[in-house]
Amino acid sequence: MTTTAELLGDPLPYVFAGLMAVSIFAYVVLDGFDLGVGLLSRSVTDEERNTLISSIGPFWDANETWLVLAVGLLLVAFPEAHGIVLSELYIPVVVMLLGLTLRGVAFEFRAKVPPARKPLWDGAFFWGSFLTAVSQGYMLGAYVLGFEQGFAAAGFALVSAVGVAAAYALIGATWLIAKTQGELQQKAIAIASRLVFATAAGLLTVSLVTPLVSERVRDIWFAFPEVVLFAPIPVMTVLSLWALHVSLKHLKDVTTDRYRWLPFGLTVTIFALSFFGLAVSFLPWIVPDQVSITDAASSRDSLKIILVGTLFTLPMIVGYTVLSYRVFRGKAKPLAYT
Repeated sequence: MTTTAELLGDPLPYVFAGLMAVSIFAYVVLDGFDLGVGLLSRSVTDEERNTLISSIGPFWDANETWLVLAVGLLLVAFPEAHGIVLSELYIPVVVMLLGLTLRGVAFEFRAKVPPARKPLWDGAFFWGSFLTAVSQGYMLGAYVLGFEQGFAAAGFALVSAVGVAAAYALIGATWLIAKTQGELQQKAIAIASRLVFATAAGLLTVSLVTPLVSERVRDIWFAFPEVVLFAPIPVMTVLSLWALHVSLKHLKDVTTDRYRWLPFGLTVTIFALSFFGLAVSFLPWIVPDQVSITDAASSRDSLKIILVGTLFTLPMIVGYTVLSYRVFRGKAKPLAYT
């Protein structure tokens, strides 16, 4: 079996792997919370739904730019991996695109149709968010198992789909805690308090199953000295989940809005730790146990050219993302349609 040291070589492919990882993580957090808001849209009143959608209105479309960047980097920097991944995940990718399209259309149409038809598009907004979230979770589960076939692998991917949807709903609820007030904020706190346990269960399932099905992952996490080196990741994840649970209990009992961003920050921390744990488990493979990062990379000359374009594009995406969140900071207000 090829060793990690043998697989590590030219650093440029790893630069692109890092850029792609940053793009994916930014998408998971940013589009994750507005997908989560969509998943929660059926649990509120119509008036509250207007405020709920207002909280993501200025951001949701731009958040999806990070997905475009990540897929673009995969295509141009790792074409071999792009072909394998999309071939194995063709159906869930199609479902995800249908969900994203349905959600985007529903977001616009609910503001323009007669009041009698508005519930139809509210439902479409929910189902578009649901299809997008569960398809991404299914893709994650399939990827973790290296695209294995069989009922057990499909079952794990379905469990992953539910877990990712729960995590998106959790970060969506914590976003609403920060961006809303009054009864809607209290509803978001109550929902987030329940979703902490669902998210923890999903993380536990992935953490237990992955070492059981992969000897390489088992060696990374349980062999010495790696077990000592990487032990802080699960420890910090558990502590963050506990801190999130405690912070939500505290917010139920206080009237101040001073700590409204704490649950969202803790949830982002949990996402970051989980993402880093996955990266540790699969490095240096870009397709688990099939294709390494260096083997899948384009030629060095091509990567140099692509890097120049990326260094121009990435700051602009970061810039307008920061600007939009700064301009539209503060509490969301109910939408008024005329």
